[in-house]
Amino acid sequence: MYYHSEKDFEPSTDSRLAATTRIWSFATGMLALCMIFSPTRNNLAVPIVLGSSAAAGTACVWLSNKKSSNSLQEDRLKEIEDRLNKLETIAGNDDLEMWLKIRHLASKN
Repeated sequence: MYYHSEKDFEPSTDSRLAATTRIWSFATGMLALCMIFSPTRNNLAVPIVLGSSAAAGTACVWLSNKKSSNSLQEDRLKEIEDRLNKLETIAGNDDLEMWLKIRHLASKN
């Protein structure tokens, strides 16, 4: 028996996958409606146009170079963490220098 973890049931956070799913679900629905309500059963233009437009839409979604908002937020968070680490390093060095100066002055007295 296979155990399904909660991760298996979580929706994907990739917006490209969600857009592709929506494109093909609408295309499939339109194709089914065209097959049912088509005035002539031998008309192949509509299914070909539907399939090619869904494929073109999918290609546009997956080939776009635009970063998703999640990756932009992750990049921004990484940048902030790097800056905080640098500030902590600078503050730590200043504290060490200050401590050494105080110790040096205390040893003179």
